[in-house]
Order: sequence, then structure tokens, then C-alpha cells
Amino acid sequence: MKPHFHKVPITLQSSFSIRHDIKPDFGNIWHYHPELELHYVIKGEGVRFIGDNISNFVPDEMVLLGENLPHTWRCKDEYFQNNPDLTTEAMVIHFLPDCLGKYMLTLPEAYLIPKLFEKAKSGMVINGKAKDKLVDLMREAVDATNLDRIIILLSILKTLAETDEYSTIVTSKNTFYQSNESETLRINKICNYTLSNYKKDITLEEVASLSNLSVTSFCRYFKLMTKKTFYDFLIEIRVSHACRFLIENKLPTEMICFDCGFNNVSNFYRHFKKVTGMTPLDYKRKYLN
Repeated sequence: MKPHFHKVPITLQSSFSIRHDIKPDFGNIWHYHPELELHYVIKGEGVRFIGDNISNFVPDEMVLLGENLPHTWRCKDEYFQNNPDLTTEAMVIHFLPDCLGKYMLTLPEAYLIPKLFEKAKSGMVINGKAKDKLVDLMREAVDATNLDRIIILLSILKTLAETDEYSTIVTSKNTFYQSNESETLRINKICNYTLSNYKKDITLEEVASLSNLSVTSFCRYFKLMTKKTFYDFLIEIRVSHACRFLIENKLPTEMICFDCGFNNVSNFYRHFKKVTGMTPLDYKRKYLN
């Protein structure tokens, strides 16, 4: 989908930004920016959209996003019900590739950093000891000043560049273009409607009317924006929610099937295996054993 350009607030007195947010939710605007983003979820659950990938996010997840990689974190429905006891918390760092000077990336000692920035274009989920070290560095960076900020950022880049404890997020590198305000509102309206109504049957007529397009024009428009059909998009959202329910292990698989909007069990199994590459039972065993 065409994302919205987001201007990251970085002051003239800072080479990069870091913030520690505690908010009711993470918002829901699909956006991109020229800065790389290191995003650590402390509290919050839901579905994240990064490039062409739709996956669940949970607390203690760390993601590195490359420049201009579209993304959004959409919390579960419970976070939008004005519950003061249910909040999200995250630490986020934004920095431009040349924030430490355009010549630094050409230094022979820094050869791993351009390679890191290239890998980050596909998004990276950071795991293991590397993640633990980065969490400590991010906490230090929140209150650091002057040269200490630079030293910490270099330590963060060093840790990210040297680790092999990560998994790639985006499966294909599509080219994303800037969109105007009306396009941004349209595609986000479709996305939010789908996320709020994925449990029920959603017709093409419904989502086309939200876009003020005919069904034929909507299908063409959605495929152009997202590189997938609307029904593929809807199925991926349903499967991502099913994955979360399977890991929570509170409901039988048949009930999860219908709670996530699938109309029969065989249909659910077929789509689940197509999206994840495994059966619901195999998926549950993988994460619960």
C-alpha cells in the first residue's frame, strides 16, 4: 500500500533522536521516513506491517528498519477501548545513514556498517544476546548527552553490524513511492476497516465503497499499491491473529478457525499452511515446546 511520508523530529542540536514512549497505542498510520529506525517494544501486542510482511508483535521484540521501509504497529482491539490500565511502551531510535558524517561510512574500519544498512532495507528482528545488549544501550541513550550519545550510537551500530542473531522480515524488495494525502487516507481507511472487521465476511463491495471506487477499479488499485489482492491481504491478517491465538493456547483450533473469520476448518488449514508453511498443530508445537 502507498505509505505516508513521516517527518521524524530531530533537532539541530542532535545527530539522531531517541525517545521512550508510554501511550495508549502505537497509532495506525502506514508511513515511511529516510531515517533508519530501531524499535523496541516493552509493552503492547498486535499486528505489525513492515513492507510486504504482516506479523504479530509482542513485548520484548526489537526490530531494525532500513531507510524508507514502510511500516506500522497496530495494537489489538483492546488497546482502543479507553482502558487506562492498558498502555503501550517502547523505545525508538531514528538516525540518518550519514548522521555521524558522510565520510565515516567510507572508513575501512567501518566497512560492516554499509552492509548493515543494506540488510536493514529488508527489516531485521534482533534476537538473543545482541538484543539484550542493545536494550541496555538504548536505555543509556535516553538520558545521555554530548559525546556520550555518539559513543552509545556507535556501540549500537557495532552490535547490530556484527551480530548474526537476527531474522529478515521482508520477503521481496518492492519499490515504494511517496503518496499524497488523499491516497494515504484512503489506504489507511481500508487497512483499519479490515483490521477491525477481519472476523466477519468482508465483501469487495464494502471495501470498494470505502475507497469511492468500483469493485474493478478497487481491485486494480489495491493490487498496484500492495502487490497482493485484497483477499490475500485479508487472509494474511486472519492467519496472523490465528498464530497469536495458537501460541496463547487458550482455545481449541476449531474455535480459533471461526474466531479469525474462516468459514470452515479445511479452508482454515489450507490458508494457514499456505501463509506459514506449516499446519496449525506444527506451528503450535514449534512455539510451545
